[in-house]
Amino acid sequence: MLRLLFWIALIAAAVWFWRKFKGPTSVANMPREQDAPPMVRCAHCGVHLPRDRALKLEQQWYCSQAHLEQGPGPSDR
Repeated sequence: MLRLLFWIALIAAAVWFWRKFKGPTSVANMPREQDAPPMVRCAHCGVHLPRDRALKLEQQWYCSQAHLEQGPGPSDR
């Protein structure tokens, strides 16, 4: 029984040291919020999409040419 506890403690210590020296790489690999493109909401259907892929008419954004032609959605009229 003592031998089993020794091996468990040894493995736990090895995992702890490995994680400590490996460092927080998961945080470094995550995209930063400031790197994300600005998002806009389609005035017709409400879907959010990157502003560089949206179509603008006056002060409103649309996700497609069809929605731009149809105008604002029923809830916005």
